[in-house]
Amino acid sequence: MSNYDVIIIGAGPGGYVAAIRCAQLGLKTACVEGRETLGGTCLNVGCIPSKALLHASHMLHEAEHNFATMGLKGKAPTVDWAQMLAYKDDTISTNTKGIEFLFKKNKVDWIKGWASIPKAGQVQVGDDIHEAKNIIIASGSEPASLPGVEIDEKIVVTSTGALELGKIPKSMVVIGAGVIGLELGSVYARLGSSVTVVEYLDAVTPGMDAEVQKTFQRMLKKQGLNFVMGAAVQKTTATKTKATVSYKLRKDDSEHSLDADVVLVATGRKPNTAGLGLDGLGVEMTKRGQIAVNDSWETSVKGVYAIGDVIQGPMLAHKAEDEGMAVAEQIAGKHGHVNYGVIPGVIYTHPEVASVGQTEQELKEAGRAYKVGKFSFMGNARAKAVFAGDGFVKILADKETDRILGAHIIGPAAGDMIHEICVAMEFGASAQDVAMTCHAHPTYSEALREAALACGDGAIHM
Repeated sequence: MSNYDVIIIGAGPGGYVAAIRCAQLGLKTACVEGRETLGGTCLNVGCIPSKALLHASHMLHEAEHNFATMGLKGKAPTVDWAQMLAYKDDTISTNTKGIEFLFKKNKVDWIKGWASIPKAGQVQVGDDIHEAKNIIIASGSEPASLPGVEIDEKIVVTSTGALELGKIPKSMVVIGAGVIGLELGSVYARLGSSVTVVEYLDAVTPGMDAEVQKTFQRMLKKQGLNFVMGAAVQKTTATKTKATVSYKLRKDDSEHSLDADVVLVATGRKPNTAGLGLDGLGVEMTKRGQIAVNDSWETSVKGVYAIGDVIQGPMLAHKAEDEGMAVAEQIAGKHGHVNYGVIPGVIYTHPEVASVGQTEQELKEAGRAYKVGKFSFMGNARAKAVFAGDGFVKILADKETDRILGAHIIGPAAGDMIHEICVAMEFGASAQDVAMTCHAHPTYSEALREAALACGDGAIHM
């Protein structure tokens, strides 16, 4: 039996960050993880491998469509799928080994196996019981499916299977037009697959700014993705080599079907809490199957905390990391804080899409008086020079105080640029504060300054 100040269950972004921060604060810490490698879904079968394939396929797209214009002549490269997957796997390995190093550096014990909580203050892994003054549940999430859709990870796959297909399919149907579906759909469309996205709602990326949604879908259509919107999937029927997706259009209940070599089910994720023993422990759950926590991320059982995808809020790695650091601070007797109003969201397609804060729709529903500053990347010299002039920056500010309420970007490096607005919002800055800040030329970030200027007297280059 081992005794710890803190045991964290799960070594994904929330769990491993919480473990390292706890150790830094002087707490004797262990992290339980049953995978062969650390990093959870994000590093092993999610964020990181998908970005590797997005990057590789984007390079192919540039070679096929833009190299000749820049004077780079010759045949576009052919795709060695096995080598591309090897590159992806090497990217995963480098990152997961990095976390192992950080655990050793910070003296965090990795307890290998799957955990359950027999009672408060105890974590069981296999036949071993470990004592802990505090337990943090960071067990993440798993792909959700639909009734009538049976996943085999070969023909009908989740994001996990889509990252290791045996070959590039000639055709793919993606069920769900959210972040995962559009990112992986983009990868395979660039690699030559005929991709059709089937979505229940009438707009892609639910919850995003409506203007961004329309622009984004239009851009993806230009890239070759097909869309069937307002479609309720009824079932999938798979053989050894193909699958059929049956759906009804919500507008008239008419029945239709699509055949494809591969079907990617990207209908969201659900908390991964099975096997933890939460029922017997008496942990209160929400109606949506999440773990209920208070403002200190503590569950209804004293000394048991939960963070990340198993609790309410967006299922984002960086949200889990913030909570991991904050709950470590709480346990160590300090003040942990997460500003949930300033958590950015990013889609890593090309162009990228990023947002933070409120949308126009949310501000209208709240009856908030606001103003809009908008700037197109067609007015940005750097973007035009690299064939990335499509898209725009939109900043929303309070009509009276000019305080920034939200920002939405679709364009080059949107995922990196959004953080300027995150910092501004964290400090309660106005659009004028951003507009008065000198931005280097020529950079994509100048579009942010121009959008901020547009909240006032007007942009300069538009």
